[in-house]
This record gives sequence, structure tokens and C-alpha cells, in this order.
Amino acid sequence: MFIHVANPIYDSVFKYIMEDERIAKTMLSALLKKEVVHVTVRPHEYSNTTRDTLSMFRIDFAATVREREGDVEKDRVVLIELQKTWLNTETLRFRQYLGAQYSNKNNIREADEKGFAYPMVAVYLLGHKVGNIKEPIVYVNHDVFDYNGNIVKEGSEEPFVESLTHNSIIVQIPLLHGNVNNRLEKVLSVFDQTQVEGNTQQVLKIDEDKYADDNDMLYVLHKLTAAAANSEMRQDMNVEDEYYKAIEDRDTAIMQRDKILKEQEEQLSQQNEQLSQQSEQLSQQSEQLSQKDEQLSQKDEQLRNMAKVLFDKGMTEEQISAMTGIDIENIVKLLK
Repeated sequence: MFIHVANPIYDSVFKYIMEDERIAKTMLSALLKKEVVHVTVRPHEYSNTTRDTLSMFRIDFAATVREREGDVEKDRVVLIELQKTWLNTETLRFRQYLGAQYSNKNNIREADEKGFAYPMVAVYLLGHKVGNIKEPIVYVNHDVFDYNGNIVKEGSEEPFVESLTHNSIIVQIPLLHGNVNNRLEKVLSVFDQTQVEGNTQQVLKIDEDKYADDNDMLYVLHKLTAAAANSEMRQDMNVEDEYYKAIEDRDTAIMQRDKILKEQEEQLSQQNEQLSQQSEQLSQQSEQLSQKDEQLSQKDEQLRNMAKVLFDKGMTEEQISAMTGIDIENIVKLLK
């Protein structure tokens, strides 16, 4: 049976479901590929409520993760810095936010005299593609190496190391195309934007039967269905649509402006090239005129010398004029 649910790519919807501990545990367990037994939403990090900057929604968790070492189960606390954005211009903001988390004293382990921090995992839910990476979900994990490039197996989870490095999980939402090959893809399938129903992105049409054997996912769908029926939630989504429409209009105006500027630059470049060609032609013409002037000057000099020679031989100005074809007035000037 198909049902209509609110689209969790919206900040308001995402915040609504992730504040539910059961859903947070479901999603984080799938992302970390480990059992998350307890999740606490850390205070203060719900960004962009004023809509005055580009969108990046952040939410911080302290997750108690259960791990098995041999036959022994061990719980440890991991900080999850989950950041979601629709836009592809947030790299610097991601870095700035991580820097703030590294310097946050609240992230220091309790009763730790050496000031070691909790291990941290950064999760990025992106509404855009990352370069040429074809996989919808990628894990960026650090290892510890010796000088020769061999992995150091013992000590990689030492507090000093974990305080200064972090692993990352990158999810490219546009690449979630309904392919469900593992638990994580099943959990993230509720973000699949190919299921958008209607003229807006606010509602997804999902086949509930695909999750009939999964109580946790049915609970997620129930929560998203409730969000879709909530008038305040729909109003929040309308506000987000208006905000992104304003950004799209701005970006379109910038693109059009840049296109016009580029065309003007090309026209100016062509005009400059034409002016350069004209200048080169004028320079060549000037050089040709200069050469002609020099040739005329040389001819005048030759005529002057010839007139002087003839005059020295006793010829009159009239005779010289008749012989050379130069009028008497110019003969007189040449003989001066």
C-alpha cells in the first residue's frame, strides 16, 4: 500500500524525526554499522532558523555505541556531528563548524585530567553530488601507519589519536535511486527524491509494504506520515520552499548577470582585437609613409646634387629646368 509522507530532506521534518530517540538510534546504527544503545541530542545546534544564510542544518548527538572485543561487549560514547544541506556551497561552513567542535570544551571526556576529547564521526547528508563519486554512501576512515606505510593495529583508538582525528560518512541523496542492498540503504530510502509526489517536493509517495518486516522503519514512516498531516510542519516546509525559491531566483539572477558580463567581456575582447589590428595597420601605413618620405628625401637630394653639378658646368637655371623637367622656381630652391 502506498502512503504519503513528509519529505525528510526539509530541515523542519528532519529535525522533527531526529529528535525522536528511536529514529535517531535507527539511523545512527545503520550509518555507523554498530549497535547504538542510547542517543542524547546535544543542545544548541539547530541552525538557520532565521534563514539569513545558506542552509546547513546541524544536529549533534552523544551516542553510546556497543562494540564487541572478543567475547566482551563494551560501551563507549561517540560524538556524532550530523550536517545536512541542500546546497553545494557549504564546504567552508563544514570546516568552520568542525573547527568549532574541536575547540568546544563540552566535547572533552568527563573526568579526564588530560583533556582528551570524545571520538567524533562527521556525517554529511548532501542534497547534491560530490564530484565523480558514484557510490551513494562513502566512508572516510582514518588509519594509523608507521614510517613504512604499514598499518599500526594496536593503539589506533588511543584517546590522544581519537581527540585529533575523526572519521566521516558522506551520503549523496541524489544517488539514492531506490536500490536497497543493505540496512543503511533501506533506512536512507525514505530520502529517495525519485519518490516525490505532486508539484512540490514536500511529499513522498512510499510503498509501505516494502517495510512490512521492519518495525523500526514502519515507526519512521508513521512519524513522517504524522509530519505530513501537521499543519505547522507544512507551513514550515512552505517557508523553506520560499527561502530556497529566493536563493534559486538569486542564483538565476547571478547566472544571468555573469552571462551578460561574459558576453560583454567577449565583445570587449573582440573590439580590443579589432583595435589592435587597426593599430597595427596604422603602424604599417605610418612605416610605409615614412619610407616614402625617406625615398622622396633621397630623390630631392639626388636632384639637388644633379642641379649643382649642371650649374657648376655652366648651365643656366633655364637649361637645367629644361633638362630635368623641374620648374625654375624649384631649381632655384635646390641650388640654395
